[in-house]
Amino acid sequence: MKKLLSRVTALLVFMFFALPVLIFAQERSDTVIMEEVVVTAGRVEEKKKEITTNVTIINAEEIKNSSAKDLGELLTEKAIGHSHRYPGALNSVGIRGFRTEPHGNDLEGRVLILVNGRRAGTGNTAKISTKNIERVEIIRGPASVQYGSAAMGGVINVITKRGKDKPSVFAEGTLGSFGYKEGSAEFSGKQKAFDFSGSFSSDSKDDYDTASGEKFYNTEYNRKENCSLNLGYEFLPENHIGVIYNYYNADYLGDSGYLSQNDRDDYKDSSNRTIDFIYDGGTPDGLFSWKARYFDGKDQDKWVDPTVSNPDGWDDGVEAEQKTDQKGAQAQVSYNQEYLLVTAGFDWVNYKIETTWDPKKSEYDNPAGFLMAKTRLFDKKFIITGGVRYDEYEVDMKDSGKKESDDHLSPRVGAAYLITDSLKLRANYGEAFKMPFAKQMAADYTIWGMHYVGNSSLKPEKSGTYEGGMDFSYAFFDSSITYFHTNFKDKIESYTTAGGDKSWKNLGEAEVEGVEGNLSYEIGSLFSWDYQVKPYVNFTYLTKYKDKEADEDLKYTSDLHVSYGITLSDFDGFSANLNLYYTGKQSITDYEGGTYATITQGSFTFVNLTISKRIFDFKEYGGLTLRGEIQNLFDKDCEHIQGYPMPGRSFFIGLRYDF
Repeated sequence: MKKLLSRVTALLVFMFFALPVLIFAQERSDTVIMEEVVVTAGRVEEKKKEITTNVTIINAEEIKNSSAKDLGELLTEKAIGHSHRYPGALNSVGIRGFRTEPHGNDLEGRVLILVNGRRAGTGNTAKISTKNIERVEIIRGPASVQYGSAAMGGVINVITKRGKDKPSVFAEGTLGSFGYKEGSAEFSGKQKAFDFSGSFSSDSKDDYDTASGEKFYNTEYNRKENCSLNLGYEFLPENHIGVIYNYYNADYLGDSGYLSQNDRDDYKDSSNRTIDFIYDGGTPDGLFSWKARYFDGKDQDKWVDPTVSNPDGWDDGVEAEQKTDQKGAQAQVSYNQEYLLVTAGFDWVNYKIETTWDPKKSEYDNPAGFLMAKTRLFDKKFIITGGVRYDEYEVDMKDSGKKESDDHLSPRVGAAYLITDSLKLRANYGEAFKMPFAKQMAADYTIWGMHYVGNSSLKPEKSGTYEGGMDFSYAFFDSSITYFHTNFKDKIESYTTAGGDKSWKNLGEAEVEGVEGNLSYEIGSLFSWDYQVKPYVNFTYLTKYKDKEADEDLKYTSDLHVSYGITLSDFDGFSANLNLYYTGKQSITDYEGGTYATITQGSFTFVNLTISKRIFDFKEYGGLTLRGEIQNLFDKDCEHIQGYPMPGRSFFIGLRYDF
């Protein structure tokens, strides 16, 4: 009965979107879809109407109007999926029931974060600032063909700004509730063959109060710094070299523990930095294009737990640290003629991980090759895509000298049919995987009296996803609806061997099914106003999210996420955005209460409001804009993670100078 009900619900939601759109498409078949460009779906620039997967784009205007300070807050506000948000700049985000891993590197998650098309080296979305971002592109569903391990639920690609047009600069200062202080600056432009873009921001915050008025101690941070720099030079037509540098550093991020067991002195220092060297080239006729990249990065976290305040009894006063050195390379070449696009390439990534706990040193090495193709048939109205990727990986436990290796093949196929220039039907099947950790395959160490041994027979975790959907867009209306079904198998879980050792094996299976969609309506264009008024709604509804092994719903997974609101832009220099996002109920383990029983965490709606007004215009000398924000507008008690309530109603005011 539950299965039937879920499928009927999915069908009704689909009809709710589809029928009005189909009717309107019939009446307005002369309208033209906007030529929006994406780069992540096939690793080359493609028109969005030719993409066979579900791709969501958060553009620069939406980011500017948002109250989000980092990528995690932005994705939460857009209801991309369930967020795990802690105090102390720690956040993971989910897509279709899978999530990034906020602790350690991105190998351990099932959703992959990219920065400008390469692995970010972290699964903590709080480490990526919203400054200097041109757009965020989100591939929902499997993307292992394009990007390899961990891209099971989807890929989030953060694309930083590249300088263009005449040089510009801005500086901004912001003050807010709970002692919040921020200063930031950004510059961008192009001079002849040189382009440049960059930003720097620094902020700090004191302990906050919950909506119920209770002080949540040790939720402050002394300083967070974010820096982004993108420099380039075009030395021949269609040939460009560039350097991209990103830096994040945070000092004394309070590690508060549960509010009910509030630790007053634990903290964390955290950093992430990366540098990319990129060469983009192509022939003047656009027939061939190529790209090469080398990147290097370091992700680091240090935890300090003095014993003066020790309500949970775990503090030992010994510092703990994890460092991940990441390096890699990408090379690809594309052939693009009128009816055929073929891309072939090679990826390589290497991670060296050092920790102060066992296992102390490990290494992960992963070369891969891929081939993707797209053909445009029947007057370019029928699009067929396909691809395959071969990954080899080797794990090396440096302490014991044990090494293990394996490989994996990932296929994908999709199709899209353009019924009109505004209406597209699409279908896709893709497989994805996540490689085992080094310790899972090659461990040999003892901690707290327990001997851990690796399992060289471990297979990668795998998923297969079917999806079908429809996109409809014209000048002032945009909508999308997608149904998806994922089978997840070979989940790696720990167990105790017959000899009493701790090891890992492929045990778990899961099934995830649901509907996701978005709808926005630009009323200003409809009535030819010279300003924008746009109501919008985005949602993900999981009709099934079942752990087959345990025969119960997946934990830490909400059935419904909805983001909705309205944006007003450029009304005589005035802009505003009212955003509400809803997170549904979820089953969790009661760690805070110490019962370890499965309990239900309630749903909540969080409301943010941003307003800005250009108050002075100095013409050729720039202008001043006043900006205000209210987060948690209705002052509601809510928590993404049990025991970690979010701040109560918070006010922010800022002044920005643009030149």
